[in-house]
Amino acid sequence: MSLANALLGVRVLDLSRILAGPWATQLLADLGATVWKIERPESGDDTRQWGPPWLGAPAAKMSAYFVCCNRGKQSVTIDFAEPSGANLIREWVRHADVLVENFKVGGLAAYGLDYASLSALNPKLIYCSITGYGQDGPDAGLAGYDAAIQARGGLMSINGERDDLPGGGPQKLGVAVTDLMTGLYAANAIQAALIQRAQTGQGVHIDLALLDVQVAMLANQASNYLIGGWVPKRQGSAHPNIVPYQVVRAADAPFMLAVGNDGQFQAFARLAGHAEWFEDPRFASNAARVQHRDVLINQIESALCTKPARHWLAACADAGVPATPIQNIAEVMVDPQVLHRGLVQETRRANGTSFKSVQNPITRASTAQAAPELGADTEAALAWLQQQAQI
Repeated sequence: MSLANALLGVRVLDLSRILAGPWATQLLADLGATVWKIERPESGDDTRQWGPPWLGAPAAKMSAYFVCCNRGKQSVTIDFAEPSGANLIREWVRHADVLVENFKVGGLAAYGLDYASLSALNPKLIYCSITGYGQDGPDAGLAGYDAAIQARGGLMSINGERDDLPGGGPQKLGVAVTDLMTGLYAANAIQAALIQRAQTGQGVHIDLALLDVQVAMLANQASNYLIGGWVPKRQGSAHPNIVPYQVVRAADAPFMLAVGNDGQFQAFARLAGHAEWFEDPRFASNAARVQHRDVLINQIESALCTKPARHWLAACADAGVPATPIQNIAEVMVDPQVLHRGLVQETRRANGTSFKSVQNPITRASTAQAAPELGADTEAALAWLQQQAQI
Protein backbone atom coordinates (compact mmCIF):
# COMPACT_ATOMS: atom_id res chain seq x y z
CA MET A 1 0.00 0.00 0.00
CA SER A 2 1.32 3.43 -0.98
CA LEU A 3 1.95 6.16 1.60
CA ALA A 4 1.45 8.93 -0.96
CA ASN A 5 -1.84 9.98 0.69
CA ALA A 6 -0.93 9.24 4.31
CA LEU A 7 -1.15 12.93 5.26
CA LEU A 8 -4.11 13.80 3.04
CA GLY A 9 -6.08 16.60 4.71
CA VAL A 10 -3.13 17.96 6.69
CA ARG A 11 -2.65 21.68 5.93
CA VAL A 12 0.81 23.19 6.15
CA LEU A 13 1.89 26.82 6.01
CA ASP A 14 5.52 26.89 4.91
CA LEU A 15 7.26 30.14 5.82
CA SER A 16 10.70 28.58 5.48
CA ARG A 17 13.29 29.04 2.74
CA ILE A 18 16.67 27.72 1.56
CA LEU A 19 16.88 23.97 2.38
CA ALA A 20 16.22 22.54 5.87
CA GLY A 21 12.63 23.82 6.17
CA PRO A 22 11.72 23.29 2.51
CA TRP A 23 13.11 19.74 2.67
CA ALA A 24 10.83 19.00 5.63
CA THR A 25 7.75 20.45 3.97
CA GLN A 26 8.51 18.68 0.68
CA LEU A 27 8.48 15.39 2.59
CA LEU A 28 5.08 16.29 4.03
CA ALA A 29 3.80 17.19 0.54
CA ASP A 30 5.11 13.88 -0.83
CA LEU A 31 3.01 12.12 1.82
CA GLY A 32 -0.14 13.93 0.75
CA ALA A 33 -0.23 17.10 2.85
CA THR A 34 -1.34 20.38 1.30
CA VAL A 35 1.64 22.73 1.55
CA TRP A 36 1.29 26.44 0.88
CA LYS A 37 4.75 27.91 0.36
CA ILE A 38 4.57 31.55 1.43
CA GLU A 39 7.09 33.57 -0.59
CA ARG A 40 8.14 37.18 -0.94
CA PRO A 41 6.50 38.90 -3.92
CA GLU A 42 8.79 39.29 -6.94
CA SER A 43 11.86 37.53 -5.47
CA GLY A 44 10.51 34.47 -3.66
CA ASP A 45 12.69 31.91 -1.88
CA ASP A 46 16.40 32.82 -2.10
CA THR A 47 17.21 29.53 -3.81
CA ARG A 48 15.10 30.39 -6.85
CA GLN A 49 18.11 32.50 -7.90
CA TRP A 50 20.75 29.87 -7.07
CA GLY A 51 21.63 28.92 -10.63
CA PRO A 52 22.71 27.93 -13.17
CA PRO A 53 21.50 25.39 -14.07
CA TRP A 54 17.92 26.53 -14.59
CA LEU A 55 14.65 24.79 -15.34
CA GLY A 56 13.68 27.03 -18.25
CA ALA A 57 15.06 30.54 -18.61
CA PRO A 58 16.76 32.31 -15.67
CA ALA A 59 13.95 34.88 -15.65
CA ALA A 60 11.56 32.14 -14.53
CA LYS A 61 13.37 31.97 -11.17
CA MET A 62 13.45 28.17 -11.19
CA SER A 63 16.97 27.03 -10.37
CA ALA A 64 17.75 23.32 -10.22
CA TYR A 65 18.49 23.88 -6.51
CA PHE A 66 15.00 25.27 -5.86
CA VAL A 67 13.39 22.45 -7.84
CA CYS A 68 15.04 19.74 -5.70
CA CYS A 69 13.31 20.76 -2.46
CA ASN A 70 9.94 22.31 -3.32
CA ARG A 71 8.13 19.56 -5.19
CA GLY A 72 4.38 19.25 -4.73
CA LYS A 73 3.82 22.64 -3.05
CA GLN A 74 1.66 25.65 -3.88
CA SER A 75 3.41 29.02 -4.15
CA VAL A 76 1.57 31.95 -2.55
CA THR A 77 3.17 35.40 -2.60
CA ILE A 78 2.45 37.42 0.54
CA ASP A 79 4.54 40.19 2.08
CA PHE A 80 3.89 39.59 5.77
CA ALA A 81 6.22 42.46 6.69
CA GLU A 82 3.17 44.56 5.74
CA PRO A 83 0.28 44.57 8.24
CA SER A 84 -2.17 43.29 5.60
CA GLY A 85 0.10 40.36 4.80
CA ALA A 86 0.62 39.48 8.45
CA ASN A 87 -3.15 39.61 8.96
CA LEU A 88 -3.60 37.15 6.09
CA ILE A 89 -1.16 34.71 7.71
CA ARG A 90 -2.90 35.03 11.06
CA GLU A 91 -6.26 34.29 9.45
CA TRP A 92 -4.73 31.34 7.59
CA VAL A 93 -3.37 29.88 10.82
CA ARG A 94 -6.94 29.41 12.06
CA HIS A 95 -7.40 26.80 9.32
CA ALA A 96 -3.91 25.24 9.32
CA ASP A 97 -2.49 22.24 11.12
CA VAL A 98 1.22 23.01 10.82
CA LEU A 99 3.43 26.06 10.37
CA VAL A 100 7.13 25.71 9.53
CA GLU A 101 9.55 28.65 9.76
CA ASN A 102 13.29 29.16 9.86
CA PHE A 103 13.71 32.81 10.80
CA LYS A 104 16.16 34.00 13.44
CA VAL A 105 14.97 33.60 17.01
CA GLY A 106 12.28 36.19 17.67
CA GLY A 107 12.27 37.30 14.03
CA LEU A 108 8.56 36.70 13.49
CA ALA A 109 7.40 38.25 16.77
CA ALA A 110 7.53 41.72 15.22
CA TYR A 111 4.76 40.66 12.84
CA GLY A 112 2.70 38.82 15.44
CA LEU A 113 3.60 35.52 13.81
CA ASP A 114 5.51 33.93 16.69
CA TYR A 115 4.28 30.77 18.39
CA ALA A 116 2.75 32.53 21.38
CA SER A 117 0.67 34.80 19.17
CA LEU A 118 -0.46 32.15 16.70
CA SER A 119 -1.17 29.41 19.23
CA ALA A 120 -3.56 31.83 20.92
CA LEU A 121 -5.50 31.91 17.64
CA ASN A 122 -5.26 28.15 17.09
CA PRO A 123 -4.28 26.06 20.13
CA LYS A 124 -4.07 22.98 17.91
CA LEU A 125 -1.34 24.52 15.74
CA ILE A 126 1.92 22.57 15.38
CA TYR A 127 4.58 25.26 15.01
CA CYS A 128 8.04 24.08 13.90
CA SER A 129 10.93 26.53 14.27
CA ILE A 130 14.21 25.61 12.56
CA THR A 131 17.24 27.69 13.54
CA GLY A 132 21.00 27.32 13.58
CA TYR A 133 21.42 27.08 17.35
CA GLY A 134 17.98 26.75 18.91
CA GLN A 135 15.52 29.04 20.69
CA ASP A 136 17.72 29.51 23.77
CA GLY A 137 21.33 29.43 24.90
CA PRO A 138 24.27 31.84 24.49
CA ASP A 139 24.31 31.55 20.68
CA ALA A 140 20.59 31.39 20.01
CA GLY A 141 20.68 34.71 18.17
CA LEU A 142 23.30 33.64 15.63
CA ALA A 143 22.43 32.80 12.06
CA GLY A 144 23.07 29.17 11.16
CA TYR A 145 24.38 27.91 7.84
CA ASP A 146 25.01 24.30 6.92
CA ALA A 147 28.75 24.64 6.27
CA ALA A 148 29.27 26.54 9.53
CA ILE A 149 27.37 23.89 11.46
CA GLN A 150 29.32 21.07 9.78
CA ALA A 151 32.45 22.82 11.04
CA ARG A 152 31.29 23.67 14.55
CA GLY A 153 29.36 20.43 15.07
CA GLY A 154 32.35 18.16 14.52
CA LEU A 155 31.54 16.74 11.10
CA MET A 156 34.38 18.43 9.24
CA SER A 157 36.86 17.19 11.85
CA ILE A 158 36.11 13.59 10.78
CA ASN A 159 35.53 14.18 7.06
CA GLY A 160 38.44 14.44 4.68
CA GLU A 161 41.75 12.76 4.06
CA ARG A 162 44.25 12.17 6.85
CA ASP A 163 46.51 15.09 7.65
CA ASP A 164 49.64 13.07 6.81
CA LEU A 165 48.45 12.34 3.25
CA PRO A 166 48.28 14.62 0.18
CA GLY A 167 45.12 16.70 0.26
CA GLY A 168 44.69 16.07 3.97
CA GLY A 169 42.57 18.39 6.05
CA PRO A 170 38.97 19.05 7.08
CA GLN A 171 36.31 18.94 4.38
CA LYS A 172 32.60 19.63 4.30
CA LEU A 173 30.40 17.08 2.58
CA GLY A 174 29.38 17.63 -1.03
CA VAL A 175 25.73 18.14 -0.10
CA ALA A 176 24.27 20.20 2.74
CA VAL A 177 23.81 17.11 4.87
CA THR A 178 23.05 18.96 8.13
CA ASP A 179 20.22 20.88 6.47
CA LEU A 180 18.87 17.68 4.94
CA MET A 181 19.03 15.73 8.19
CA THR A 182 17.36 18.62 10.01
CA GLY A 183 14.58 18.49 7.44
CA LEU A 184 14.16 14.77 8.09
CA TYR A 185 14.08 15.30 11.86
CA ALA A 186 11.56 18.12 11.40
CA ALA A 187 9.21 16.05 9.25
CA ASN A 188 9.45 13.20 11.75
CA ALA A 189 8.74 15.52 14.69
CA ILE A 190 5.77 17.11 12.92
CA GLN A 191 4.20 13.73 12.23
CA ALA A 192 4.74 12.70 15.86
CA ALA A 193 3.11 15.98 16.95
CA LEU A 194 0.11 15.25 14.71
CA ILE A 195 -0.32 11.89 16.44
CA GLN A 196 0.06 13.48 19.86
CA ARG A 197 -2.47 16.18 18.96
CA ALA A 198 -5.00 13.52 17.99
CA GLN A 199 -4.69 12.20 21.54
CA THR A 200 -4.53 15.49 23.47
CA GLY A 201 -6.16 18.07 21.21
CA GLN A 202 -3.16 20.37 21.74
CA GLY A 203 -0.54 21.68 19.38
CA VAL A 204 3.13 22.15 20.24
CA HIS A 205 6.16 24.32 19.49
CA ILE A 206 8.96 22.22 17.97
CA ASP A 207 12.36 23.82 18.58
CA LEU A 208 14.79 22.25 16.14
CA ALA A 209 18.39 23.42 15.76
CA LEU A 210 20.90 22.52 13.06
CA LEU A 211 23.64 22.26 15.70
CA ASP A 212 21.56 19.84 17.78
CA VAL A 213 20.95 17.66 14.74
CA GLN A 214 24.61 17.73 13.71
CA VAL A 215 25.75 16.63 17.18
CA ALA A 216 23.10 13.89 17.25
CA MET A 217 24.09 12.55 13.84
CA LEU A 218 27.70 12.03 14.93
CA ALA A 219 26.30 8.66 16.03
CA ASN A 220 29.06 6.08 16.57
CA GLN A 221 31.77 8.74 16.37
CA ALA A 222 30.23 10.54 19.36
CA SER A 223 29.99 7.22 21.21
CA ASN A 224 33.62 6.46 20.41
CA TYR A 225 34.53 9.61 22.32
CA LEU A 226 31.96 9.53 25.13
CA ILE A 227 32.52 5.85 25.92
CA GLY A 228 36.05 5.17 24.74
CA GLY A 229 37.64 8.57 25.22
CA TRP A 230 38.76 8.57 21.59
CA VAL A 231 38.79 11.88 19.76
CA PRO A 232 37.96 10.66 16.23
CA LYS A 233 40.29 11.79 13.47
CA ARG A 234 39.92 12.09 9.73
CA GLN A 235 40.60 8.82 7.98
CA GLY A 236 39.44 9.51 4.45
CA SER A 237 37.07 6.75 3.40
CA ALA A 238 38.22 4.40 6.17
CA HIS A 239 35.89 3.32 8.97
CA PRO A 240 37.13 4.06 12.51
CA ASN A 241 35.89 0.74 13.94
CA ILE A 242 36.02 -1.77 11.05
CA VAL A 243 38.91 -2.97 8.84
CA PRO A 244 39.04 -3.38 5.86
CA TYR A 245 36.20 -0.95 5.23
CA GLN A 246 37.42 1.77 2.86
CA VAL A 247 38.36 2.66 -0.68
CA VAL A 248 41.07 0.38 -2.06
CA ARG A 249 42.87 0.62 -5.38
CA ALA A 250 42.96 -2.05 -8.07
CA ALA A 251 45.18 -2.01 -11.15
CA ASP A 252 43.04 0.54 -13.01
CA ALA A 253 40.67 2.18 -10.55
CA PRO A 254 39.65 2.40 -6.90
CA PHE A 255 36.54 0.73 -5.48
CA MET A 256 34.82 0.55 -2.11
CA LEU A 257 35.49 -2.55 0.00
CA ALA A 258 33.15 -2.94 2.99
CA VAL A 259 34.07 -6.06 4.96
CA GLY A 260 31.72 -6.15 7.94
CA ASN A 261 32.70 -9.31 9.84
CA ASP A 262 35.35 -12.00 10.20
CA GLY A 263 33.55 -14.42 7.89
CA GLN A 264 33.56 -11.87 5.08
CA PHE A 265 37.23 -11.18 5.73
CA GLN A 266 38.07 -14.86 5.38
CA ALA A 267 36.17 -15.00 2.10
CA PHE A 268 37.97 -11.88 0.87
CA ALA A 269 41.39 -13.24 1.86
CA ARG A 270 40.71 -16.40 -0.14
CA LEU A 271 39.58 -14.61 -3.28
CA ALA A 272 42.58 -12.29 -3.03
CA GLY A 273 44.84 -15.36 -2.95
CA HIS A 274 45.99 -14.77 0.63
CA ALA A 275 44.26 -17.26 2.90
CA GLU A 276 47.16 -16.78 5.32
CA TRP A 277 45.78 -13.37 6.26
CA PHE A 278 43.01 -14.72 8.45
CA GLU A 279 45.44 -17.10 10.12
CA ASP A 280 47.76 -14.21 11.04
CA PRO A 281 47.01 -13.13 14.64
CA ARG A 282 47.36 -9.49 13.52
CA PHE A 283 44.38 -9.93 11.19
CA ALA A 284 42.36 -12.81 12.67
CA SER A 285 39.77 -10.56 14.34
CA ASN A 286 38.36 -7.17 13.56
CA ALA A 287 39.88 -5.69 16.74
CA ALA A 288 43.30 -6.94 15.65
CA ARG A 289 42.78 -5.61 12.12
CA VAL A 290 41.88 -2.17 13.49
CA GLN A 291 45.11 -2.20 15.50
CA HIS A 292 47.17 -3.22 12.46
CA ARG A 293 45.16 -1.27 9.89
CA ASP A 294 48.02 0.22 7.85
CA VAL A 295 49.95 -3.06 7.56
CA LEU A 296 46.89 -4.95 6.31
CA ILE A 297 45.73 -2.25 3.87
CA ASN A 298 49.20 -2.14 2.32
CA GLN A 299 49.11 -5.90 1.79
CA ILE A 300 45.60 -5.77 0.37
CA GLU A 301 46.45 -3.07 -2.16
CA SER A 302 49.59 -4.95 -3.20
CA ALA A 303 47.38 -7.92 -4.02
CA LEU A 304 44.64 -5.91 -5.73
CA CYS A 305 46.99 -4.00 -8.02
CA THR A 306 47.50 -7.15 -10.11
CA LYS A 307 44.02 -7.06 -11.72
CA PRO A 308 41.43 -4.45 -12.74
CA ALA A 309 38.61 -3.33 -10.47
CA ARG A 310 35.93 -5.17 -12.48
CA HIS A 311 37.70 -8.47 -11.75
CA TRP A 312 37.72 -7.86 -8.00
CA LEU A 313 34.15 -6.57 -7.96
CA ALA A 314 32.92 -9.71 -9.71
CA ALA A 315 34.97 -11.95 -7.40
CA CYS A 316 33.64 -10.16 -4.32
CA ALA A 317 30.06 -10.48 -5.57
CA ASP A 318 30.51 -14.22 -6.11
CA ALA A 319 32.00 -14.64 -2.62
CA GLY A 320 29.40 -12.51 -0.82
CA VAL A 321 31.90 -9.80 0.10
CA PRO A 322 30.40 -6.27 -0.02
CA ALA A 323 32.21 -4.17 -2.62
CA THR A 324 30.98 -1.55 -5.05
CA PRO A 325 32.27 0.70 -7.81
CA ILE A 326 32.62 4.40 -7.03
CA GLN A 327 30.11 6.02 -9.37
CA ASN A 328 29.73 9.66 -10.33
CA ILE A 329 26.28 11.27 -10.35
CA ALA A 330 25.73 10.65 -14.07
CA GLU A 331 26.44 6.94 -13.55
CA VAL A 332 24.12 6.81 -10.53
CA MET A 333 21.22 8.21 -12.55
CA VAL A 334 21.42 5.35 -15.06
CA ASP A 335 22.29 2.63 -12.55
CA PRO A 336 19.94 -0.31 -13.35
CA GLN A 337 19.01 -0.80 -9.70
CA VAL A 338 18.28 2.91 -9.20
CA LEU A 339 16.07 2.91 -12.31
CA HIS A 340 14.33 -0.33 -11.30
CA ARG A 341 13.48 1.18 -7.90
CA GLY A 342 11.78 4.14 -9.59
CA LEU A 343 13.98 6.81 -8.06
CA VAL A 344 14.44 8.74 -11.32
CA GLN A 345 11.14 9.63 -12.93
CA GLU A 346 9.45 12.28 -15.01
CA THR A 347 8.02 15.16 -13.00
CA ARG A 348 5.29 17.21 -14.60
CA ARG A 349 5.13 21.00 -14.70
CA ALA A 350 2.00 23.11 -14.71
CA ASN A 351 2.69 24.12 -18.35
CA GLY A 352 2.47 20.51 -19.48
CA THR A 353 6.18 19.90 -19.91
CA SER A 354 8.17 17.51 -17.76
CA PHE A 355 11.71 16.82 -16.63
CA LYS A 356 13.57 14.05 -14.84
CA SER A 357 14.03 14.27 -11.10
CA VAL A 358 14.82 12.11 -8.09
CA GLN A 359 11.69 10.98 -6.28
CA ASN A 360 10.96 10.44 -2.61
CA PRO A 361 12.23 6.94 -1.69
CA ILE A 362 9.13 6.41 0.47
CA THR A 363 6.52 7.13 -2.18
CA ARG A 364 8.31 7.12 -5.57
CA ALA A 365 5.34 9.07 -6.90
CA SER A 366 5.26 8.57 -10.67
CA THR A 367 3.05 11.64 -11.18
CA ALA A 368 4.79 14.07 -8.85
CA GLN A 369 3.99 17.74 -9.32
CA ALA A 370 7.01 19.95 -9.94
CA ALA A 371 8.05 22.85 -7.74
CA PRO A 372 5.67 25.77 -8.36
CA GLU A 373 6.23 28.92 -10.35
CA LEU A 374 6.52 31.95 -8.10
CA GLY A 375 3.05 33.04 -6.97
CA ALA A 376 1.28 30.60 -9.28
CA ASP A 377 -1.24 29.58 -6.62
CA THR A 378 -1.82 32.90 -4.88
CA GLU A 379 -5.23 33.64 -6.37
CA ALA A 380 -6.63 30.15 -5.80
CA ALA A 381 -5.23 29.90 -2.28
CA LEU A 382 -6.63 33.26 -1.20
CA ALA A 383 -10.01 32.35 -2.68
CA TRP A 384 -9.94 29.16 -0.61
CA LEU A 385 -9.06 31.17 2.50
CA GLN A 386 -11.98 33.51 1.88
CA GLN A 387 -14.32 30.54 1.59
CA GLN A 388 -13.07 29.18 4.92
CA ALA A 389 -13.80 32.50 6.59
CA GLN A 390 -17.42 32.27 5.42
CA ILE A 391 -17.96 28.72 6.71
